[in-house]
This record gives sequence, C-alpha cells and structure tokens, in this order.
Amino acid sequence: MKLNKIAVSLITAGVMASPLAHATNGYFSHGYGIKAKGMAGVGIALPQDSLAAATNPAGMVMVGDRIDLGLDMFKPNRGSDITGNSFPCGPGTCSLDGSYDGNNKSTFFIPEFGYNHMMNPDMSLGVSVYGNGGMNTDYASSPFTNFGGSSPAGVNLEQLFIAPTWAMKINPDNAVGVSLNLAYQSFEAKGLEPFAAMTSDPNNLTNNGKDTSTGYGLRLGWTGKVSPAVTLGATYQTKTKMGKFDKYKGLFAEQGGFDIPANYGVGIAVEASPSTVVAFDIQTIQYGDVKSIANTNTAGGPLGADNGAGFGWKDVTSFKLGLSHAYNADFTVRAGFSTNKQPIPDSQTFFNILAPGVVENHLTLGGTWTLANKSEVSLAYMHAFEKKVNGSGSIAPSQGGGEANIHMYQDSLGVAYSWKL
Repeated sequence: MKLNKIAVSLITAGVMASPLAHATNGYFSHGYGIKAKGMAGVGIALPQDSLAAATNPAGMVMVGDRIDLGLDMFKPNRGSDITGNSFPCGPGTCSLDGSYDGNNKSTFFIPEFGYNHMMNPDMSLGVSVYGNGGMNTDYASSPFTNFGGSSPAGVNLEQLFIAPTWAMKINPDNAVGVSLNLAYQSFEAKGLEPFAAMTSDPNNLTNNGKDTSTGYGLRLGWTGKVSPAVTLGATYQTKTKMGKFDKYKGLFAEQGGFDIPANYGVGIAVEASPSTVVAFDIQTIQYGDVKSIANTNTAGGPLGADNGAGFGWKDVTSFKLGLSHAYNADFTVRAGFSTNKQPIPDSQTFFNILAPGVVENHLTLGGTWTLANKSEVSLAYMHAFEKKVNGSGSIAPSQGGGEANIHMYQDSLGVAYSWKL
C-alpha cells in the first residue's frame, strides 16, 4: 500500500471522529456500509464494499481495489412517561409524573470510510472506519426535576472504530481475515444530580463535560462458497477492553469502566438467480458481559463500585434478511428486514430513561447506480418501528414508586460514493 494512500486513510479517520448517535440493535448499528444498510445490515456472507471488515473481515479480499465514502443522516425519536409517582416533598408530596421528550437534539450525521488494496489476487490490506453510538438522550426539560435534577438532562455515548484489515483466500472457495479494531469513545452526562445518593463518587457522576477513552480488540472472519450458488460466513469480535471514563467513575461500574461487548454471527448468501441474491445473518451482541451496561439497579453496590448498578441490559440477538436484485447493468435495488428482542427488562426502565435503546423491527430499502465513469452512488433508507416498554416495579418505593415507560422509533437516510482503483 502506498504511503500517500495510508495518509489519506488516517486523515479521513481523524475527520470522522465527529458526533455519532444511533441505536438500533441496542446501541450497535443495524449495519455497516450503505449497501449493507439497504439490506437490513446483512454482510457476514455477502461483502459488497470496503466497509465489509466492520461485519466480516474475510470479505475484504472479495471486493477488490476500491474506496467508499458514506454519510448517514440519522433521526431517532425517543422519550419517556412517568406515572403513579409520589414522594415526600416539604410539607406535602411531589411527583415526577408527566411525558418527557428526549429530542432536544434529534438529527445526527454519521460518516463512514473504507479503503481496500489487493496485494495480489489472493490477499488484501485495507481499513474500515465506522461508528457506534445510541446511548443518547437530550431532555430540554429533565424528567428528574422534582428530585433536584437540572435541565437539560441526558447522556451521549460515541464510539469510533478504525479497523486495519488483512484478508486472504486460502483456496478458490474460502477466505479468512482479521481486523485490529482501534477504538475511541467519548461520553458525557448531565442533569443526574438526583442519583448522587446512589453513587460511590458524587464528584464524578454528572455535569463533568466530555470524557474519552481508547482501547483495542480483534475481529476474525471466514467466508466459504459451499456450492456455486451458496456462500456461508462466520465472524467473531472480541470484547474491546477500553480505558476508564475517569470523569464518570461515579456513574459506571468498575470506577468508570465501559468496555465494548463481544459479538459474533453467522450468515448465508444464496444466488437465487444470476441477478438476485438473498442473504440472512444472525448476530449476537453480548451486552450481558459488560458490568456497566448489564448490571441491574439492584446490583451489589452503588453506582461506580466494582459491581455497581448499571442499565440492566441483556444480550441482543438480531435476525437480518436482505435481498439484492440487479435490475440492469447500471442499477441494483435492495431491501431488507431485521428484528431482535430489545435488551431492557421492564424492571429497569427508570434508569433507561437516559438510554431507551428499545427498537426491534427495522425495514430498509436501498439502491446503487453505476455511473458512466464506473464509480457508484448508493442510497439506503431505514425505518425502525416504534417500540414501547412499560415499566413494572421500575421506580423504587424510596423514590416514590410508580412506573417509568420508555419509547423510541428511528429513521435514517444514507448516501455513499465509491470508486474502484
């Protein structure tokens, strides 16, 4: 790979360290790369561009020499309702009851970048740059005002991955690949003063501005053509061990720990005809192995402690079905549907007013136009249907009881420009 191309990759990666916010499968995106996003995120057995390493690094040796630049406009709608709450307040009682809109900021732009270079017909080196986010809310009027919370209130998590990737064909039908995931994340919380009585470190709980951390992990992958029409794939990403958020060591378990969970998946792509491909992926994200995400509000310690309370999220398994049809030599249309079981139990909704990542069903459409110069323009649209989770025993009697109900739906529209080298 030439030095100037490496420089372009790294400069682009730096530019892309901009605000990211989306929540589809928990806080992971429904897919990576605009082409895959138009097919509900499938890609474990169907690499289509140089963002393939974000899903399965083995696919990079299948996509050739190319550059892909994309931008996704993401618009989540999230909020909460509190009912039946009442607690002592001066000479009488106070209540948090009401409906709260978490969309003080509601539109986000998510960039992506990929570059791939074929070292020879059977080996490639590349880099994929992409983001996660989605533990994001911005309440102009805080749901916690009567507990002493300030406005605005909310949290914002951003994660950026730079994934240098090596892939190789081990024979004409099988390929393997590995990515080094270099991760950068930032976090900010505001308006959480009422939780000071529940933390081991009140000075590092809220309103401390943006904090950042870095870490690294690996993603491994395989693809194999088992018949002329059928390709299989499998991938595994290790848990990404991250540095701690020191400014929020009174919020997250393990004194500010916030690792990125391991995830794994399998996929199949079937050429139903010379112009039509049907693909299906299953992916599991192991949120339950990260204490700051998985611990419930009844965990064995206060916020920030080694086994401190968290968001109570469970693992998420997603099922993704996508269709690609080449209408003619210059236009390909895509569609897809994915579903999952959202990660938040009904007993954990009160704290998840801050992070209502509950959407389950996603419908996607997309297409690619090949231009006269053989470059490509791709579009992808996604709608995640509204999901509501009603609380059950979600607000402790010591906090006045009642229930916190959370809801979310989402839309996104992405565009990418790609060219072969």
